[in-house]
Amino acid sequence: MDELKKYEVIKGLADHPQPNKERAALTLGCTIRHINRMLAGYKTYGKVYFVHGNKGRQPANTIQNDVKITIIDLYRSKYYDANFTHFTELLDRHEGISLSVSSVSKILESEYILSPKVTRAKHKRIIKHLKDLKKAAKTQTEADAIQTNLVAAQDAHTRRPRAAYFGELLQMDATSYEWIPGSIWHLHLAIDDATGRIVGAWFDTQETLNGYYHVFQQILTDYGIPYKFFTDRRTVFTYKKKNSPSLDEDTYTQFAYACHQLGVELESSSIPQAKGRVERFNQTLQSRLPIELRLAGITTIEAANEFLNLQVKEFNAKFSLPFNTIKSVFEEQPSNEKINLTLATLCERTVDTGHCLRHSNSYYKMLDKNGLQVHYRKGTRTMFIQAFDGKKYCCVNDADIYALEAIPEHEAKSKNLDLDYKEPKPKKKYIPPMNHPWRKSIFHKFVQKQEHHWDDEEKASA
Repeated sequence: MDELKKYEVIKGLADHPQPNKERAALTLGCTIRHINRMLAGYKTYGKVYFVHGNKGRQPANTIQNDVKITIIDLYRSKYYDANFTHFTELLDRHEGISLSVSSVSKILESEYILSPKVTRAKHKRIIKHLKDLKKAAKTQTEADAIQTNLVAAQDAHTRRPRAAYFGELLQMDATSYEWIPGSIWHLHLAIDDATGRIVGAWFDTQETLNGYYHVFQQILTDYGIPYKFFTDRRTVFTYKKKNSPSLDEDTYTQFAYACHQLGVELESSSIPQAKGRVERFNQTLQSRLPIELRLAGITTIEAANEFLNLQVKEFNAKFSLPFNTIKSVFEEQPSNEKINLTLATLCERTVDTGHCLRHSNSYYKMLDKNGLQVHYRKGTRTMFIQAFDGKKYCCVNDADIYALEAIPEHEAKSKNLDLDYKEPKPKKKYIPPMNHPWRKSIFHKFVQKQEHHWDDEEKASA
C-alpha cells in the first residue's frame, strides 16, 4: 500500500502542469529533494521504480523448503516421539542439520506436530486454533487430518528444595515403559537430590530386588555409602507387620537389611510428588532413551544395560548440576568383597536326607574351606545365602558358614568307561569370616527391632 500511494502521488505530480511539490512532500512525509528523486525515477522507469528491490527475494538466512521437508520426514519416520530439544540435537549429531530449537519447533508446528513435552497453555492455544480450522474446513477429510495432530499435555510435578549435600538424599524408583518396540522393561533409577545426578541405573524385566541391588552396587562402587534413600512403599523396601505374633510370618525386606549393615537410612512415601526429581527424570528418559536405543540398534536387555552406562554419563553432563562444587557426604567406598557379601538374598532351608539343600529346583552340597563336604542330619535348619556375584553359601546354627556347590543331574564323565576320567580334587573354598552379619542371631534381632518400630508407629497413628 505504501508503494501504491507513492506511485499515485508522483504520477499526479508528473501529469499536472503546475505540480505542488510541497503538498506532495507533506502527504508522503518526505523532503522536496526526495520528491524530485522519485519524479526522475518515475519518468525513467515508470511504475516499476516504486517496487522495492528485495520484493520476491528470500532472505539470506531463510531455511530452504527441501530442508524443512527433510526435517518433517525425519521426525515422522525416524525420530518420532522425541521432544524438540532432543530432536534438534539428533539432527545436528546424525544428519548434519544445524538449526536452533525455535526454528525446528516452528517447522514442525507448522504441520501441527507438537512436542511430547508441550506445555498445557500452549496445548490449549493450539487446540483452540485447530478447532477453528476444523470448523472452517470444507471437507471431512481435511477436518480429520487436523484432528489427528493434537497431542496430550504433560502434567507438571510440584517442586521442593534440594538437599544440601551430595549423597545426603538419593531418590529411588523404577518405571515400566516400552523402551524398545514390543518389550516393556523396568528401569531402576537412583537420583541424587542435591545435584540431580544419576548415580545408578539398571534395566530388568520387572521391578525386583535384583534391579535395586544392581543400582545399589553402582552407587557403592562409584561414589560410596550414601546417607539416606527415599523410595516408594514397595514391598522391596518396606516392612509390613502381619496380624501374627510369630516372627517367621512377618514380611521383611532384604534391601532394608543391606542398608542396615551399611548404616544407610531408608525412608519411604506413598506420594509420588514427594520424590518429584526422580519422577520427572523418568519422563525425560522415557522421552529420550527409546530414540537412542533404537538408533543404536539395541534389541536385548543385556545390551541395553551396557549402553545405559554411556547414556548416564551424557545425561549427567547435560542435566545435572556440577557435583564437584557441592560438598559430598558419601562415606568411603567399601571393598568389592564387602559389597558382594552385603548385597545378598537370604532365605531359610532345611537339610534333606541326602545332606543337601534345595533351592530353585537345584540341590546343593555344603563344603568347608578345604572343599570337603560336611554333613548334617535331616531337618537341620539353615540360612541359604546367595551373594551378589551369584555364589551361594549357607549358615548353620548361627555360627558355621559353608560354601554351596550345585549337584549336577548327571556326571560329566564315567569313572568306569571314560579313559580320560580324573578324580576331581577338592578346591579350597572361600568362606566368609565368622563375625559376618549373615549370622542368624543378628538377623532376627533386626527383624524384632523393625517389629517394635512399626508397633510404635501404629500406636502413634491411632
